[in-house]
Amino acid sequence: MTRSEQRRIAAICRRLAEAYPETRPALHYRNPLELLIATILSARCTDRQVNRVTADIFSRFPDAASYAAASQEEMEEALKRLGFFRSKARHIRRTAAILTERWGGRVPKTMEELTELPGVGRKTANVVLGNGFGLPLGIVVDTHVARVSYRLGLTDQKLPKRIEIDLMQRIPRREWIAFSNRLIFHGRKRCRARKPDCLHCELLSLCPRQGLPPLSSSAG
Repeated sequence: MTRSEQRRIAAICRRLAEAYPETRPALHYRNPLELLIATILSARCTDRQVNRVTADIFSRFPDAASYAAASQEEMEEALKRLGFFRSKARHIRRTAAILTERWGGRVPKTMEELTELPGVGRKTANVVLGNGFGLPLGIVVDTHVARVSYRLGLTDQKLPKRIEIDLMQRIPRREWIAFSNRLIFHGRKRCRARKPDCLHCELLSLCPRQGLPPLSSSAG
C-alpha cells in the first residue's frame, strides 16, 4: 500500500470519527450475552425491529439458562414480530444451552468458539468480540460495509470473507471496531444502495465512487 493511500485511509477514518462519534452498534444491549442474542436476531431484520423485541425478552430471559429452559413455543411467541422467528428461536435456545453447559452461561471470547454456536457466523462473532469484549480480531462485513468499502475503493471483492481480508490489510487494527460501526452508520445515512447522497457526503473528496456513474449525471 502506498503512502498516499495510507494518508487517504487515515483521512477517511478521521472524517468518519467526526461524522459519527458514537461507535456502539445501533442494537441495544447491556452485556455480551444480550449483544449475542440481539445480533442473532438481527439477521434479515432492521435494528429498530430487533430493539423492540429485545426490550421485552431481555427482562424475561436474564441469563443463558433462562433462554435454554424456555420451550420452542414460548420463544417463538416472544420473537414472532421478527422475520424467520422460528429458526431464530431454535438457534437461541440451542446456543443458550451450549453456553450454559459448556461455558457456565458466559459468552466465549474466541472466534473459533463463537462460530461453533448455532446461528453464529463470522460476522456475528466479530460484532460480539469487538463491541462486547473490545477485541479487534476482525472487521464486521455486512451489506453496508461491503457496499461502502467497495465504493471507497478499499476492496474490489464481493464475498464478505475476502472483503474482510482486504479491509484488515488496509485499515489500522486500532480502528477495526469503530471503523465497521461507522461505515454501517454512513451506509444508512449517506451511502445508500439506490440513491447515495454523494453531494453531501463527508467522504466525497476521498472517494473514487467505484461502481457509481459520474457525479454530474447522478446528482439530484
